[in-house]
Amino acid sequence: MTREQIANHAYRRRASATSEDLRQYRQPTTQADDDSYDDVWPPVLPTSARRYQSVTTEQPPVIFSGKRKYVLHGSPPQQRQPQPPPPKKRHHLFLPVIFGMLAMLALWLGGALLITWWNTNQDDIHYGRPRTYQTDFVVGHSDGSDRPSHFIAINYHRHVEIIEFPGGDTSKARIYQGPDLYGDGQDLAVVTLTFTDVNGDGKVDMIINVGSAHIVFINDNGQFRAQKPGE
Repeated sequence: MTREQIANHAYRRRASATSEDLRQYRQPTTQADDDSYDDVWPPVLPTSARRYQSVTTEQPPVIFSGKRKYVLHGSPPQQRQPQPPPPKKRHHLFLPVIFGMLAMLALWLGGALLITWWNTNQDDIHYGRPRTYQTDFVVGHSDGSDRPSHFIAINYHRHVEIIEFPGGDTSKARIYQGPDLYGDGQDLAVVTLTFTDVNGDGKVDMIINVGSAHIVFINDNGQFRAQKPGE
């Protein structure tokens, strides 16, 4: 065979093989291919082959595809766990004691304020403002039982002053300077006078009383003077 004949023969064989491959490629899919396709999960369901079973409350929904049947089961309902009861509130054992102590403190403070108010009110009635105290006493300064000396003790802006009228004679008035008072409420402190022989010389001495303080004035030469240290 010549070279041209050999080349023509090989071309015809190559062309016939190509035609035969195309015919095989164009052949329809067999039933075996369909069955093997159905085994793939999840299967592709054509719309023409889908049939739905009526859904009821007793049975789950069912889907048919060819000869296959698919039952759709829903997830089981979750049961609610019982909630534990809330813890009981425990009352602190010391709460009644604390409330009792607070109530007693309030009563004590209220009582103290009430007593202070009452005492101040009584002092206002008896001694006025500024606080003023008056008394008569025979001290031997041109006086007697029929004409005692008159004394006035005044707390004037926390400064104590004593005014004496010997024998009741206002023209012979004498003023004695008492102590200055310090502290809250001392401008309302009451000043009183008592008379007794302190040094035992037979003469009546004057004592100025301011609260718990006592200031002695010695009766000397017809008048009073502050007590000296050591007397």
